[in-house]
Amino acid sequence: MIRTEKADDVWTIVHSRFDEARNAMDPASADALVEAMLEFDADPTASVAVLWGEGGAFCAGWDLKFASTLQDRDSFQQQIVEDLGFPSGANRAPRGPLGPTRLELSKPVIAAVEGPAVAGGMELAIWCDMRVMADDAYFGVYCRRWGIPLLDGGSVRLPRLVGQGRAMEIILTGRQVPADEAYRIGLCEKVTASGGARAEAEALAREIARFPQAAVRADRRSAIESYGLPIRDAMRREWSNGVEAHYKEGAAGAGRFASGRGRHGDFAAI
Repeated sequence: MIRTEKADDVWTIVHSRFDEARNAMDPASADALVEAMLEFDADPTASVAVLWGEGGAFCAGWDLKFASTLQDRDSFQQQIVEDLGFPSGANRAPRGPLGPTRLELSKPVIAAVEGPAVAGGMELAIWCDMRVMADDAYFGVYCRRWGIPLLDGGSVRLPRLVGQGRAMEIILTGRQVPADEAYRIGLCEKVTASGGARAEAEALAREIARFPQAAVRADRRSAIESYGLPIRDAMRREWSNGVEAHYKEGAAGAGRFASGRGRHGDFAAI
């Protein structure tokens, strides 16, 4: 259902439920995906994760066969509102229907998207820091057809990625968003040939993982935490995150440059 394949400091987390439901997410796989992401974030040997759906589909969303069992108010109240809501005083964000979409990890995750990433599957992909899409992959709020709202951050994250008006059109129409359009509007960062999303995402992950990680994580954290803040508050946040990273790695890195490495924009010998 969920397995992790580790190659040094790059971990690929695989969702394998294609034969049952095109990798739609049921409660068991959502729980397993949360645990896999928490394990990745806590392991000091892991730097970047890739999330990939096996079998040619990233994720077809929430398992509607499970959702159809929640028709009475009591079961919906217990399993959705109470189990997946935001209880006051909770120390750990509960999982969303798609799993880790409410987690705030300290390390980057890259979505490798083949085939459909629709409804909650799109929400799961845009929870990731970056998206690599096969050229025949696509997004879409397909749950629009069934009266199921976005519950995994889609209405929050999509406007931040593509702008309010464009996000409204995508959300309210539920239409398909193919890979070429997703790239054009900033909904993915790379497009590759069909079947190549995982390899391309893992190559991108290795490129990030080879750098000193304290600064990578500090800059990532600043970009996330400063969103929407006034400029002065955002600059303070950047300073706080960056100074700590500089003490850990920056001075040593500057010393390597002074000794002759990485001159003239050379990223190879660092």
